Amino acid sequence: MSNESTSDSQDRYIVPGLERGLLLLCEFNRQNRTLTAPELARRLKLPRTTVFRLLATLETMGFVNRSGNEYRLGMSVLRLGFEYLASLELTELGQPILARLCNGIGYACNLVVRDGRSIVYVAKVTPPSILSSAVNVGTRLPAHATVLGRILLEDLDLSELRDLYPEDHLEVYSAGTPRSVMELFDMVQSDRRRGYALSEGFFEASISTIAAPVRDHTGQVVAAMGATIPSSHIAEELLEPLVAQVRNSAEELSNLLGYSSGARVTALMRD
Repeated sequence: MSNESTSDSQDRYIVPGLERGLLLLCEFNRQNRTLTAPELARRLKLPRTTVFRLLATLETMGFVNRSGNEYRLGMSVLRLGFEYLASLELTELGQPILARLCNGIGYACNLVVRDGRSIVYVAKVTPPSILSSAVNVGTRLPAHATVLGRILLEDLDLSELRDLYPEDHLEVYSAGTPRSVMELFDMVQSDRRRGYALSEGFFEASISTIAAPVRDHTGQVVAAMGATIPSSHIAEELLEPLVAQVRNSAEELSNLLGYSSGARVTALMRD
């Protein structure tokens, strides 16, 4: 069957109303937290009456909330997001490992994945503390400017990294942020050879991070596990045991995902 025939066959099963409703929800993001019905109609190129009906349906189901003439995403979207994260094998297997790591070192521990040029926090465990963190499950941060992100870029060669970051100058968030793709590539390869990433004040001046790769059965990096230390400097006597515990936890999760040293050798042959 040709691609065109396959596409026509799939199109027969598309429900236009559902498709429009999902496209409408996708118009909301952190830059567009609130939108009006006329704005949505213009963006989606739909009649206003159609958009009003879609919004009324979504509001009834809790997917959008209305305040005056403006709409924003509702709690039902958040619930779906959490259910999705909970359904991932990665988070199901990783959550208890994160909890043990957090209990062992006394610092917040995270599991993140990469979505394009961003990292997304999919699991987090924090110790009892009076300090609160702005990073929660679902938080997105720039991959090139974070230690966890550097881990998640390890499998990309220089050509692939240039495709991901075609610009001449990378956006700078701190003094440690790489300013070019070549500088980023050198950092990533150094982390890869070391087997973990460590940085003090890389993204935030008062925060240090230790991160290690989580690999699947193919040997590819599918996540990064990290510990966040609320200090601009890690004492020398604490550094080695902290790194060992983070690496051991990441390796434990990798093994549960089917990773083996043989798969690692295969992955390294790409270099």
